[in-house]
Amino acid sequence: MVRKTKEDAQVTRNRILDAAVEVFGRQGVSQTSLNDVAREAGVTRGAIYWHFENKVAMFTAMIERLVCPLLLKNEERREQMARDPLGFLRAATSEFLGKLAHDPNFRRVFEIFWHKCEYVGDMAAIRHKHLEEGESHIDIIEQALAQAQEQGLLDRTLSPHQACIGLVAMVDGLAFDWTKNQGLFSLEECGMPIINAYLRGLGAKDA
Repeated sequence: MVRKTKEDAQVTRNRILDAAVEVFGRQGVSQTSLNDVAREAGVTRGAIYWHFENKVAMFTAMIERLVCPLLLKNEERREQMARDPLGFLRAATSEFLGKLAHDPNFRRVFEIFWHKCEYVGDMAAIRHKHLEEGESHIDIIEQALAQAQEQGLLDRTLSPHQACIGLVAMVDGLAFDWTKNQGLFSLEECGMPIINAYLRGLGAKDA
C-alpha cells in the first residue's frame, strides 16, 4: 500500500511537470502562475504545493528531468574519455542534437529555457545554479579535448580551453537558433557535419 502511494505521488508529480512544460511553452514562465499549471494538470493547488514549494522549484525539477549525455557516471565517463576522447565528444554531441530534433518534450524544455524564461525576480535565484552546471559541462569537454591533444588526435593550435569554448559556442548556437526557428535549417543535416568540420579544423583526422 505504501509503495502504491509513492507510485501515485510520482505519477502526479510527472503530470504536474508535463503540464508546466505545456503552459510555460504557451505563456512564458513569468506569465504563468501555479494556478495555471494546476488547471492544466487537473489537480488542486494543494497538490502543486505538496510537490513543489514554488514556481522556481517546479522549473528546476522540469530541467532536472532532462538527462544530459555528458553526465555519465564518473568512472564510465573517465573510461570512455581515456579510450576515445573524440568519440566520446561526438557521441555526446550527436545524442544531444538527436534528442533535440526527435524528442518533443526534450525540445520544448529547451525552447522554454532559452526563449520563454526571463531570469529576473524569483527566477534569478536559479541562474547561478544553471551557470554552475554549465561550467561542469565545460570542464568535462575541456578534459576530453586535452586528452585528445595528449594522444595526438588534435593539434595544439588552440589550448584545450579555447577549443572547448569554440565547440560549446557552436553546439549552443546551433541548438539556440534551431529552437528559435526550425525552418531556418535542418538540425540533422547541419548539426554533426558542422561539428565534425570544426574538429577537422583542430586537426582531427577521422572527423
